[in-house]
Amino acid sequence: MPGFTLTATAAAPVEEVWKLLFDPTRFPEWWAGIAAARVEEAGAYTLWPDGRPDHPLPQQMRADRGAGRVAMSCKVNDNEFIWQLAEHGDGTGITVRAVVGPASAHQLDRTRELLAASLPRLAALAEAAARGRSPVR
Repeated sequence: MPGFTLTATAAAPVEEVWKLLFDPTRFPEWWAGIAAARVEEAGAYTLWPDGRPDHPLPQQMRADRGAGRVAMSCKVNDNEFIWQLAEHGDGTGITVRAVVGPASAHQLDRTRELLAASLPRLAALAEAAARGRSPVR
């Protein structure tokens, strides 16, 4: 299946980035293209893309806090996003590996654009939390 890997660095502790990755209700704050999220139960949540209120996307989350890894899988289109966090100096190195399912292969470039826009937003939000205030929009 097609995919790609992107990286970024946040001037924030791993814990601040982890909090944002582990809470799907926070995704609309930083994940470009996501309008809303609702947690269904532990490890299961639903996302709604921007402009598509009639298109819920049920998701599954698997987290390994000790390894600094969060894997998110879409039950509709088989897309998977594997986030890896690691200490990087005084901050956090963020790596996301996206694997796009066959039904979404035609959206690979768009998925890359959205994640490329999301990484700096994720970093900024974690940095603001580390400083104890909301980011300037």
